[in-house]
Amino acid sequence: MTLIEANRSRVVDVRAAGLYMRLAETDEEVMAAQALRYRVFYEGMAAKPNAAVAAVKRDFDSFDDFCDHLLVFDESRGEGPNAVVGTYRVMRRENAARCGQFYSADEYDIAPLVSYPGEILELGRSCIDVAYRTGKTMQILWRGIADYVLGHDIQLMFGCASLLGTDPDHLAVPLTYLHRNHLAPPALRPVALEKRYVSMNRIPAAEVAPSLARKMLPPLIKGYLRLGGFVGDGAVVDHDFGTTDVCIVVKTDLVTERYYRHYSRDEPSKS
Repeated sequence: MTLIEANRSRVVDVRAAGLYMRLAETDEEVMAAQALRYRVFYEGMAAKPNAAVAAVKRDFDSFDDFCDHLLVFDESRGEGPNAVVGTYRVMRRENAARCGQFYSADEYDIAPLVSYPGEILELGRSCIDVAYRTGKTMQILWRGIADYVLGHDIQLMFGCASLLGTDPDHLAVPLTYLHRNHLAPPALRPVALEKRYVSMNRIPAAEVAPSLARKMLPPLIKGYLRLGGFVGDGAVVDHDFGTTDVCIVVKTDLVTERYYRHYSRDEPSKS
């Protein structure tokens, strides 16, 4: 098989603005993604590594072996592990069955999502190197996800998304905004596990200015909402990562035709 044939066989194969995105194809590339996650989550944010993670300076867990790892490379640094500048971890239904569960099941009752007909996809562990946090990098990440969704006929996407901080009262404005404006319909509504459940409906609606609330949301959550995303009932405080999590749900048939047209691999390259 030629290199061109190999590239055509890839579910994700996107180039734009000097960046390149595809799935990890070697153990070394997965380890590079884990090292990037460590730098972002543990060195750049408030996550607390356990002894094993701290020893190797890589963020890893038992789910990694059952996931696909979407990688963004800086083409000026080649295409190997040293060029990885962004990553997204995704898991389909069959791989969750092999693993024993989806990652989100540690925080939410996701039975309504697991019972959804068709292919489902859990997204998580998204991060970008601090020097590459630009709109161009976010765009190529979304293009890669769009290709993956199309390539595997994904019907529903979901996953835990994080707001920085572990005091829900300090996050009352964005949490209340999400609960009041983007709560998933009952048939698709994950609910935080009882022992971890934190109410998102924290302050009166009159105290929530939508424009301010949206500014307080992380770019990733705003991106999901632009795709028609919903949130589950209840937040979960993750002290290990220093975050407050919400469960995001996106039906891919709610993603506009314009989005698919813009991000599909059949669009002529503008790079």
